[in-house]
Amino acid sequence: MSQQNTKSQKFKPQLPLFEFANEDKLHEYHAQTTTNVTANPKPDNFSDYVVYVDESGDHSLDSINPDYPVFVLAFTIFHKRHYAEKIVPAVEKFKFNYFGHDLIVLHEHEIRKKKNAFTPLNNRALYQCFMHDLSQIMTRSNFILVACVIDKDKLKNSNIMTEDNNPYHLALGFCLEGLYDFLAEKQQLEQKTHILVECRGKKEDKALELEFRRMCTGENRKKLLLPFEMVFVNKQANSTGLQLADLVARPIGINYLRSNQQNQAFEILKKKFMCRGGRQCLGKDYEDYGLKVIPKIK
Repeated sequence: MSQQNTKSQKFKPQLPLFEFANEDKLHEYHAQTTTNVTANPKPDNFSDYVVYVDESGDHSLDSINPDYPVFVLAFTIFHKRHYAEKIVPAVEKFKFNYFGHDLIVLHEHEIRKKKNAFTPLNNRALYQCFMHDLSQIMTRSNFILVACVIDKDKLKNSNIMTEDNNPYHLALGFCLEGLYDFLAEKQQLEQKTHILVECRGKKEDKALELEFRRMCTGENRKKLLLPFEMVFVNKQANSTGLQLADLVARPIGINYLRSNQQNQAFEILKKKFMCRGGRQCLGKDYEDYGLKVIPKIK
């Protein structure tokens, strides 16, 4: 395109790159960083939220682990400003404090088993400090949870399953509907929201992408177009959001299986679930709304 035919428009970044102590300097920053860009192509209209997804257990009905016969899919929904300015720095500092660098990837399984990079946690005193600080991060991080628990034994013996779906797709459908309701409440449906998931394998990723696109183009219970885009992330990526999502899925499954057992992690997560009463009812009335069990508990 020739320079004479180039049209320009003002582009304001969605998030400022630095925090400032007062609003005057923030406005000054916006004025200085407004830049000219070509009108075509123009930036996508992104929502204020980003979603990180993780799972616990496997979704196969052919081999069911008797010790953990469930599949859990969890959507963690973050406001981008809070995520970028509060959560990510807190997690970075946490890693520096305990590992001396920030390239460590937090894995719930390895933390629980105290193996690989987390072997030093076999020191009881260190482990207690580590878990206290990690719990503080989870408590003080503002995010919304939409999750689904699939009881595979009950599902296998129910009339819900068909040849066209599987536990993962059932859970995905519920979580996408919950995300839609949340974004509708926040008036964010006119913008695109990205959903980040960890790669599982070419075949599995292809099947998931096809099912995701099918649901987003109207084949869902709401019969609506869903303004979402899925991003597949390499397992080695050091994504703060995916690491936090990894920490929430298993405690949800354990709480379902052993609801009478003390579960400190789930007690923290209870106040994160999307609930019918909004902020005034945190930790209450989230069943079958922010947290769904399939088949439904009678």
